Amino acid sequence: MRHVSKIKPFHRKREQRLALFRALSHALIMKGKIETTTAKAKYLRPIIEKLVTRAKKQNLASLRMLIERLPKASAMKLYNEIAPKYKTRAGGYTRITKLPLRRRGDDSQMSVIEFI
Repeated sequence: MRHVSKIKPFHRKREQRLALFRALSHALIMKGKIETTTAKAKYLRPIIEKLVTRAKKQNLASLRMLIERLPKASAMKLYNEIAPKYKTRAGGYTRITKLPLRRRGDDSQMSVIEFI
């Protein structure tokens, strides 16, 4: 039974799930827009929002935390390029748009997640 469980397992173990969303975060930061399933996009959104909010502080502690959670290239890009654009914005840095076509293999609903 899944009472009060806030973690969506995506049929993966903890380490695999963390690696999956670390890779998705890296891809989103480096490319600005990625296409993935709607469930993964909805799970990724709060992760990215928290990272951008942390990067907006522009101090050494936040930079070190970003480097710990992301690959160094994406952490530096988030800290130096993306976060300063959202300095005056109070949240809502990403947008999820559902695509009309579903994935052919398993008929999964696809979405695009991008920075606004």
